[in-house]
Amino acid sequence: MNIMERGMRGPAVLKYLDGEYKVIAPGGFVVCAVTGAQIPLEDLRYWSIDLQEAYASAEVANSRYAQLLKG
Repeated sequence: MNIMERGMRGPAVLKYLDGEYKVIAPGGFVVCAVTGAQIPLEDLRYWSIDLQEAYASAEVANSRYAQLLKG
């Protein structure tokens, strides 16, 4: 079943956990906290538990982490 069949075109609200996430409000995607890109839930691989943010790729997640280290 794809996104169109499920009728979930808007953003999902998730609680990011260790190695998984919990769907708080259903939707078809989340928004990358750094780039603003829409990430389909089936493609979501990177997030921060502490910041409760999603990232579009490992490179984007790493850049966010580096940014936080600089303060």
